[in-house]
Order: sequence, then C-alpha cells, then structure tokens
Amino acid sequence: MSQDSAAPEVARKLSGRRRREVVAVLLFSGGPIFESSIPLSVFGIDRQDAGVPRYRLLVCAGEEGPLRTTGGLELTAPYGLEAIGRAGTVVVPAWRSITSPPPPEALDALRRAHEEGARIVGLCTGAFVLAAAGLLDGRPATTHWMYAPTLAKRYPSVHVDPRELFVDDGDVLTSAGTAAGIDLCLHIVRTDHGTEAAGALARRLVVPPRRSGGQERYLDRSLPEEIGSDPLAEVVSWALEHLHEQFDVETLAARAYMSRRTFDRRFRSLTGSAPLQWLITQRVLQAQRLLETSDYSVDEVAGRCGFRSPVALRGHFRRQLGSSPAAYRAAYRVRRPQSEAPPPSVVDVVPAQATAQVRRAAAASGPSGPAATSAAPPELGKPGPDPYAAGHGRPSLPGQRSAP
Repeated sequence: MSQDSAAPEVARKLSGRRRREVVAVLLFSGGPIFESSIPLSVFGIDRQDAGVPRYRLLVCAGEEGPLRTTGGLELTAPYGLEAIGRAGTVVVPAWRSITSPPPPEALDALRRAHEEGARIVGLCTGAFVLAAAGLLDGRPATTHWMYAPTLAKRYPSVHVDPRELFVDDGDVLTSAGTAAGIDLCLHIVRTDHGTEAAGALARRLVVPPRRSGGQERYLDRSLPEEIGSDPLAEVVSWALEHLHEQFDVETLAARAYMSRRTFDRRFRSLTGSAPLQWLITQRVLQAQRLLETSDYSVDEVAGRCGFRSPVALRGHFRRQLGSSPAAYRAAYRVRRPQSEAPPPSVVDVVPAQATAQVRRAAAASGPSGPAATSAAPPELGKPGPDPYAAGHGRPSLPGQRSAP
C-alpha cells in the first residue's frame, strides 16, 4: 500500500486458507502467449538447485475453456477460479482487449482474493483487469505506454504513469509491456527471498537482475522502429520538432498528402495508437520535461508545448498523469533537488510522479506541503549501499515504483 493509505488496509493479513508460496496465474482466452508464459516460467519451474526458493504454481482459467491464444494455440488450464482461494499471490499476465470488460466472475475472485490479503499483480494489459475490479482506484499504476492513455481515460481514479517499468504499491502491483513483466516478477522474488535469490533467477533467465531507466526512452520515440522506412516518418519527425506550435491532426494529414480518414487508419496501423492520442501524449511529455528542467510558469509551459490554453494543458496532464502540472513540479523538486540531481547524460532516471508524495504535494499545492524527501544519490564513482540490504527497506529504483 502507499504511504497515505488507511492503517487498516496497511495491516491487512493473509487469510488462513491462503499460502504465501502459492502463486495463481489467471489466464483468459485471446491473451498473448508470451506475456502469459512469463509468470509460468518464473514461478512454475523448480530451480532450487540454483538457490531459487520454490513457489507452487496454480494455472487458473478465468473463463470457460479451451483458451485460445496467439498463433491459434489452445490451452487447457488445470484449475478454475476456485483455486485462486488458496493463493497468496494472484497474477493476471494479460487481457485480450483494452476496451472490453473482463468476466464478472473473474473480477469477483480478484476482489475476494485482495480482501483476504492476497497480493494482486497485473502485467501489461492485465492492469485493465485490476482496474475493472476496482483494485487500482486511487493508486499509482502503469501499463504499456501505448495503452496508458486508454487506461487513464477509462479509469480516471487510477493514477497512471506511462513512464514506469513497474509500480509496487504494496499489495497491488502493475508492470509495463512484455519484458517489464519479467522485471516485476524478479522484483517479487527479490521482495520475498532477497537479492541473491532474484540474482540467481535472473542468471537462469539470462536477463539483468534490475534494469535501469523506465519506459520514457520508448515514450520519447513513441513509434516502432519499422516506421523509419515509411512515408509517415517525415511527418512524425516534423510533429516532434514543432510541438511548440499549435497544429492538429488535419495539419499532419495534409503534410502526408492524405485525407484525415486515410491518415488516421495508416497511422493506427503503424503505431497502434490514434494520431490525436499520440500527439497529446507527446505534448504532455514535453510539458513534463519543461516542468523538470526549466523555471517557466505553467502558462508558459502550455504555450511552449502547443496547447491552446493552460486549461487544456492542466486537463490533459491530469488525465494522463494523475497530477496537476504545479504539483508534479513541486513533487519532482522535493524528490530530486537540482543541486543534488546527477547530470541527465550520466543517469537516465525520471522520477516517479504518481506516488503518495505527489498526492500529498497536490493537497499542499506547493513544495512546502508534507512531502517526504529522498536521500541524495551516492557520489559518482563510489558504490552506494545495497538498496536491498537489511535496514534499507524497499526503495524506489530506476524503472520501479515501490511503496515504502
């Protein structure tokens, strides 16, 4: 749970019939096979010979089978929703559609598991299932950057941050797409059994035990590499270079010598995102950069990001990031004062914005609010303390948001 959650929720105990070592993975028809297989590989294989403590895996069908997945494969899960009642951790690795509602029976099972103290995990589009169950209300969360605006729009009470690899809010955790699911599963093992166990598992999986950075490197590009050879690439590059100007999708369509309808269809087929959604996301990202690196007023930031008014900036900023521009800047400066911030070229870290600190800063409407400060980073060239060693708690690492 986040810092400012109610004490009774923080103290929630695991029901006696549930076991910490039991992990239930909830599968649905239409889910992508790669994301679905991540928790199966992490929690379902006995690697005790490598020093990795064993979990007991329960693969559960979230609806009537057989479950059809990518490539035309059909899966038959050995357990149904009733098996979730034994799990201390429930993982939803994916959901088939960001616009369709999950089965009510599955949502009821997730709510019941959470009420009985189970840890609930949503990987990538699995966050939409957690949101539909109401488990992300008032919480920080993430998902694949491409789906983050949809998550924020459909569930406005969720504090969506599209830049994080994963978010740990205590008993509810979410991750970005595909590989970030591995990052979060490793984090769970690290939380349960320590750094050595997570490191041993990472070596077996041939992945880094902890990745630096977040989704922002992909957000800044926001388009697949394949677009580089497409005629739309020039239009997209022009848009990114002229975000300070006021233009709309009609302007981009005209530069591409296409009708608006044809441009929308072509853009979506290449990126998976509607051009207006993409353009607004880019303007909000530019606003974040200016709020972090300049002393421009919010009104000036709005003008330099192509918004027609400060009101438009504030509305889109809050919908996408769950915070006002002023509160975001205040929380950023509390977490990383400029005098202590390492050069961007040395450390590629973007501070998280949807934590309890942001919400407290928003309530205080300024840096004088009761936001907690974070420790200065270790000097360059000198090793810092192991953040997972005893006495250091569960810190926020690059690409990670954790509850204290």
